[in-house]
Amino acid sequence: MGYSVVDLIADHISGLPDGPVFQPVPPALAEEFVHSPLPATGASADAILAEVAEKVLPYPMGNGHPRFYAWINSAPSPIAIFGDALASALDPSVAGGNHAAVWVEHAVLGWFRTLLGFPPESMGLLVSGGSAANLTALAVARHVKASIDVRTEGLQKIDRPLTIYIGEEGHSCIRKAAELLGIGSNYIRVIPSDAHLRMNVPLLQEAILADIDQGLHPIAVAASAGTVNSGAIDPLEDIAAVCKQHDLWFHIDGSYGAPAVLTQQYRPELEPMSLADSVALDPHKWLYLPVEAGVVMVRDGAAMRDAFSLVPPYLRTDGNQSGVGGPPWFSEYGIQQTRGFRALKVWMALKYYGTEGYTASLEHDISLAQHLTRLVETSEDLELLAPQNLSIVLFRYAPSTLQGDDEQLNALNKAILQDIQLSGKAFFSGTVVDGKFALRVCVVNYRAQMEDMDFVVELVEDTGRRLA
Repeated sequence: MGYSVVDLIADHISGLPDGPVFQPVPPALAEEFVHSPLPATGASADAILAEVAEKVLPYPMGNGHPRFYAWINSAPSPIAIFGDALASALDPSVAGGNHAAVWVEHAVLGWFRTLLGFPPESMGLLVSGGSAANLTALAVARHVKASIDVRTEGLQKIDRPLTIYIGEEGHSCIRKAAELLGIGSNYIRVIPSDAHLRMNVPLLQEAILADIDQGLHPIAVAASAGTVNSGAIDPLEDIAAVCKQHDLWFHIDGSYGAPAVLTQQYRPELEPMSLADSVALDPHKWLYLPVEAGVVMVRDGAAMRDAFSLVPPYLRTDGNQSGVGGPPWFSEYGIQQTRGFRALKVWMALKYYGTEGYTASLEHDISLAQHLTRLVETSEDLELLAPQNLSIVLFRYAPSTLQGDDEQLNALNKAILQDIQLSGKAFFSGTVVDGKFALRVCVVNYRAQMEDMDFVVELVEDTGRRLA
């Protein structure tokens, strides 16, 4: 059965370019899945795999295809796919202990510590993704910066309401984290963007001073190292200075853009991540790994342990590397007790590609976005709606006959997007920029090529002319 599964995986991956990028699950099949009864009699492995081949593999999300550019779901690399399978075969709980999975995760965390420029005393975890990483980091921020012991008192006896700050383009998971942590959406300050869709630092400074004057307690700023909407990178060094001035926790959501610190073009903008108190990033976004693979790194590892550990400080140890217990347990640094072996696929992929291989792949994706931007700018019927950042391009079909009529252009571009998504020829997403509906192409796909960008432009122009 193992050989059969590997053959199915290999056939699926190698056959992706020849099939549609996406096709909806037929309604009859969806009904069959939803209403199938609980099996009473077991089926053979061969029969189950045949059903997978017939009913599951033909209807993927599409992100493995060379012409998938929606959201930030990368094409997973084969070595990481097989790493995931090997991890499932071992099936350890990586709460802690002295077994291989624990040490592999420590190795991976050490590599990300190097990537981010964090000190040796920092600590991190592999988590499900950016949402869990941001929540974990902000929980440590609340523990450190609140005026009371939140682990004992919660927020029941707090004298001044806590506030946090996020850019207009920041991810919604920051708001969810603030709500879950008891801060509340009324105390999240959304800072408007500047002309480049980055957090406006002077307005951030004004908002913090205004809250202090009102008797509130600012505790953290959550900046973005590559927003998922436009790829904009907030002015990280300037924000770090503001946080230092007001003694705020400086958190960076680098779920998408953080790996671009490996590239020559974006290294200067992203190197200030080393100034952060915490960073969230997702290897399953732009390091081409299967989900789930998120990372949270916290500069002060002891504070991270204090925020989550149920072991009294006087009983904590640094671990016995030769005994059963192993190093300090990961479960002391986050919310999960049972933790999967996420690290193996990350470890295998990083060893296989190295930083040089990843740099080449990231720069490849960025060059495709730059090529698409040039094509849009030279087209008579296409309009660029925002500066190209990282590997994201925002544009729309806007022929001269409809210029100035944003209502019709919005409706037309929504129709273009749906038509293309259902055609199976390419797949990207949409967003809104200054009230204008944009076609959003995000290239986190090492299988994509220059000619695919040429195809996207031709497809949008042809579809636009047909639907207009």
